[in-house]
Amino acid sequence: MKKNFLSLLFLTFPILINAQEKGLDQQIDEAFGNATGWFVDFIFYQIPFTDTISIYWVLFPLILGATYFTFYFNFINFKGFFTSINIVRGKYDSLEGKGENKAIVVDGNVSTSDGDNPDTARVEGNDGEVSHFQALTAALSATVGLGNIAGVAIAVSIGGAGATFWMIVAGFLGMASKFVECTLGVKYRDIEADGTVYGGPMYYLTKGLKNKTLGKILAALFAIFVIGGSFGGGNMFQVNQAFQLVQNITGGEVSFLNGYGWAFGLVMAFLVGIVIIGGIKKIAKVTDKIVPFMVAIYVAASLYVIFYNYDMIGAAFGQIFEGAFSSEGIAGGAVGVMIQGFRRAAFSNEAGIGSASIAHSAVKTKYAASEGMVALLEPFIDTVVVCTMTALVLIITGNVTSANASLNDADAILLTSGAFESAISWFPYVLTVAVVLFAFSSMISWSYYGFQGWAYLFGRSKKMEYTYKVLFCVFVVIGAAASLGSVIGFSDAMVFAMMVPNMVGLIILAPKVKEELKKYMNAIKEN
Repeated sequence: MKKNFLSLLFLTFPILINAQEKGLDQQIDEAFGNATGWFVDFIFYQIPFTDTISIYWVLFPLILGATYFTFYFNFINFKGFFTSINIVRGKYDSLEGKGENKAIVVDGNVSTSDGDNPDTARVEGNDGEVSHFQALTAALSATVGLGNIAGVAIAVSIGGAGATFWMIVAGFLGMASKFVECTLGVKYRDIEADGTVYGGPMYYLTKGLKNKTLGKILAALFAIFVIGGSFGGGNMFQVNQAFQLVQNITGGEVSFLNGYGWAFGLVMAFLVGIVIIGGIKKIAKVTDKIVPFMVAIYVAASLYVIFYNYDMIGAAFGQIFEGAFSSEGIAGGAVGVMIQGFRRAAFSNEAGIGSASIAHSAVKTKYAASEGMVALLEPFIDTVVVCTMTALVLIITGNVTSANASLNDADAILLTSGAFESAISWFPYVLTVAVVLFAFSSMISWSYYGFQGWAYLFGRSKKMEYTYKVLFCVFVVIGAAASLGSVIGFSDAMVFAMMVPNMVGLIILAPKVKEELKKYMNAIKEN
């Protein structure tokens, strides 16, 4: 099967070369834009507030929902922080062997010893596929990426240094949303007889909502959106931007790679294909090595630039707090950060989108809330730490000017690269490697997200599995070679659209999450 999979991938090689020579990618992209423009316009409809400030409506459910969860769960994003770190460290692993939740049958009806939804524990004894740390890195690999580099550059270019403050606020609030959705992902997951886990919003919407018809409709919508998001923002956009930076570092328009995006895409597709064939276990084994490595390198380089200009640190924070409440800062916070910066990375940390709950649902645990608490670390690492580091580097090196307000993503990556280069002359080469790793890790994790939506809609057979994975790898090659204006706009819209059915479920099922949290915290106290 593996041989057939790779053979099908290479069959696309001559087709894509021919398409590039004829320029069909531009024609297809234009036709695609004409066909899908109405959907993109709807998702990214802007509500005007003043003559100069307009905000996309999709941000309201995300921000208001995150704020609601912060208060409803008594500031779990702050009070549960150190408990979350201890869970990742394995301090409470001994709890997993206690309080076995056995499946029981009463009058022909399946239930569980703790009154849980019977569909969530079809095969007791199979508790998941990956560790807490692996689930965290698998989800982080999809969120820590180009949005942390290009998105932040766009945000601070539009809103100035003050935009950083609002970015941090959004990160802290997002921790609460991530806790809720990932707890639900584990609580309502499906486990096959062989231990394979299927989870995410499709399942907690279907099983958790009392109105089953509504649940199935919302679940189907989410599945469609996550498939679209996996092919676009989680695949084509990632490899396209990685290739742009590689091409730039090797000479730009005179680079030997100019016109050979398909070749770069083919190599990436081959590497992605090797990993995703193995499923979430193989993905987790790769991400738990790549993610800590690339985040450590990026943060270390950021700290070096910051402390290299140590005399400017105080002034940088002064700009952040002073600009946060100025008209420029507020425009940058609402429009620059929460829209321009996070739009390219699905709000950067994807809190409230629902995608991360798919990866976290595969964790080995008997307590759903334990993984929810692990997941709340994700927005902290992605947004509060990594994005803030990028912003500080840009501010300290003077790369925050209104002249850059029209930056596109490729230019924004180069702006960030130039900021690092001002302190570390050779760092653009390291950043290029980091971006490729960011893109690669994002692609393999999003392939898992998309497959879960695919399996929900089309079944869990091997035929359906390999059909999706072949398509995903084909789109890797297309993404590296093609013009992606309309495709990226559509895929961004698909990712944000995931929020709509997901947020409905999160609000309704929040009391269930509170029960799970109480159960887990009691277990910790009794340990």
